Amino acid sequence: QVQLVESGGGLVQAGGSLRLSCAASGVTFGNYAMGWFRQAPGKEREFVATMRSSGSSTYYADSVKGRFTISRDDTKNTVYLQMNSLKPEDTAVYYCAGPRYSGNYYIAGNYDYWGQGTQVTVSS
Repeated sequence: QVQLVESGGGLVQAGGSLRLSCAASGVTFGNYAMGWFRQAPGKEREFVATMRSSGSSTYYADSVKGRFTISRDDTKNTVYLQMNSLKPEDTAVYYCAGPRYSGNYYIAGNYDYWGQGTQVTVSS
């Protein structure tokens, strides 16, 4: 059974940092892409970041570029999202997703499995 379990969310002041982790079991990342999405109240789920294998290309939503960094440790089957300079508009439930075998990286439907989500709240 495939499970993706996120951790690391919480409450932080604007300008602060958080590091999210996503540990996978029942599936091996291999060379396939993993990603992060988020969903704020009343809004659609949106793409945040994706990375294929370690050391490969990364892609970010414009809204987080320069502030967030995605990384992964394939030996631990874990993907991370380092979030710096957080803003109140980053408040959302953050979801880990993957693997993605094909298709556009920003489309949620192209990711096979999803975690339960972790809440990130940024106060002003």
